[in-house]
Amino acid sequence: MNLSILYRGPLASCNYDCPYCPFAKRRDPPEALRADRAALRRFVDWVSTVSDLTVSVLFTPWGEGLTRSWYREAIVRLSHLPHVERVAIQTNLAVRTGFLAAADPAKVALWCTYHPGEVTRQAFLERCSGLGVRYSVGVVGLPEHLAEARALRRDLPGDVYLWVNAADGHTYDADAEAAWTAIDPHFGFSVRPHDSLGAGCRTGETVVSVDGDGTVRRCHFVREPIGNLYDGTWRAGLRPRPCPNLTCDCHIGYVHLRTLPLYDVFAGGVLERIAALR
Repeated sequence: MNLSILYRGPLASCNYDCPYCPFAKRRDPPEALRADRAALRRFVDWVSTVSDLTVSVLFTPWGEGLTRSWYREAIVRLSHLPHVERVAIQTNLAVRTGFLAAADPAKVALWCTYHPGEVTRQAFLERCSGLGVRYSVGVVGLPEHLAEARALRRDLPGDVYLWVNAADGHTYDADAEAAWTAIDPHFGFSVRPHDSLGAGCRTGETVVSVDGDGTVRRCHFVREPIGNLYDGTWRAGLRPRPCPNLTCDCHIGYVHLRTLPLYDVFAGGVLERIAALR
């Protein structure tokens, strides 16, 4: 069985101060960091003992994970497990990436976000150029980011997918949507919520989310637990099921809807948001 896991521990801090992010410059107290480290190690230990699954992992921390050594160590360790197919993380890339040299580059991928105002485009591009692993790059689609996004697209290698997230609470007229679509041909999937109530979805069947305490849910946006990772009760909860929410407006959720063609759009790179080349 192939299982994709979106893991989110208690970490909720970030080194950046983006005005559109609720976790900007938030600091976790030492006890929260210790709890996050212990939870992640427990999760990685569990993955290492699995014998009947092929596992892919996407880390989706509330904040920036790669500034913490335990996330870097987890990525390296998971990448060398034979039954792990992919290990990826969402990151602002504000970290030295030399640790990736110790990982299996065929299994590691990065979902990188460029935040104008927090880092220069030149510095961000230099970090990207030395990664040595597959990666995607993206920006939040705010009007003040448009010029930088265009320049980023110009400066990135042509085979690197540049995605654009529609900004929360922002509306796009036809001209604005066209401008962002010229940068990201798949922006249309992000710009408006998807009707999902009753729709078939892979979450809860071949995709699950896992909290730091091992609580397993179908996805980050459905709070009802289906079991716990560490006592094995999650296995009985896996089954096809329709979405209970009216809409789904976050990529890590709607990418798994069976009503959308995104498993074809992102073939081979669903977790790390790397669109297939056409």
